[in-house]
Amino acid sequence: MRIGFVYDLRDEYLSLGYSELEVAEFDSTSTIEEIEAAFVRLGYTVDRVGRGQELARRLAAGERYALVFSIAEGLAGRSREAQVPALCELFGQPYAFSDPLTMAATLDKVVAKQIVIGSGVPTATFAQLRSASDADHVALAFPLFVKPVAEGTGKGCDVASIVRNKDELRQSAVRLIERFQQPALAESYLPGREFTVGILGAGESACVIGVAEITVREDADDPVYSYQNKETCEETVIYTLVDDAEARRAAFTALQAYRALDCRDAARLDFKSDANGVPHFLEVNPIAGLHPTHSDLPIIAELAGLGYDGLIAGIIASAVERLGLPVDVKAAPVRSGCSCCAPQAREVA
Repeated sequence: MRIGFVYDLRDEYLSLGYSELEVAEFDSTSTIEEIEAAFVRLGYTVDRVGRGQELARRLAAGERYALVFSIAEGLAGRSREAQVPALCELFGQPYAFSDPLTMAATLDKVVAKQIVIGSGVPTATFAQLRSASDADHVALAFPLFVKPVAEGTGKGCDVASIVRNKDELRQSAVRLIERFQQPALAESYLPGREFTVGILGAGESACVIGVAEITVREDADDPVYSYQNKETCEETVIYTLVDDAEARRAAFTALQAYRALDCRDAARLDFKSDANGVPHFLEVNPIAGLHPTHSDLPIIAELAGLGYDGLIAGIIASAVERLGLPVDVKAAPVRSGCSCCAPQAREVA
């Protein structure tokens, strides 16, 4: 099977004059090499396409692939992660991961929250601030946590994101709106444990592969799971595979949210618990980072015993099954160890 590999290379954009923050969600050369090596080990032929514009050129010229595997984030707009999937659909090109509607809805945290709430998924109470004056009308109890509406990789999140009064809320909103040119999201602060949940599959076949608890080390400069701590996670963050009642509840709720948002093939969902130990939905990343040792989803896969190649194989297997493509035995779906299906998960949900 020939795979068209689409991605945004961080170094390429830096050479064009973009800042480190602007390209924070893009991938390093080592990530691209690691994914390509996994494809090869699994027996696939890989064509490095690069960014979406190059895919558009090739598709318009008539080139096709058995499957497009895109981790391209896009550069601008709250629907930027939907650009490559939409392009594939325009040209009838089969592709892995979620469709354009899901990609756009999940990047906008307010939209994602509104959708999962309708399926009974708990999430912190929230307000969207389009201007500093909106802070005066927020009726939520402090403290609050403030972040950009449509960013990933912890961008805009740091210790200053925790605000305790209207003045701090206004200052934080101004800072984020000006810096990221988009609204800010204010949520009731959740003081409990923090989890990230990995899921493979689509629809009823979707399955949790593991739940990792995130703990920022005490000697880190910032106690928040921030952009800086994510960039230096090897030194500042501890990831622990957990399977207690609270983690199983996070797994069960993650699967609810995954299906409500119609995610496909793979995603990583983030949760934080309230003071009563109830995990609340924060956000979902339908094209989660895939560096084998630096990205959360592969870390979960490794901790859960699936491994990096197993994760990549599982993503491809889900896409192959969903699209009805010829089955490749090296991409057999992984169904074992699904914590979301455990009786304990159903009991606490």
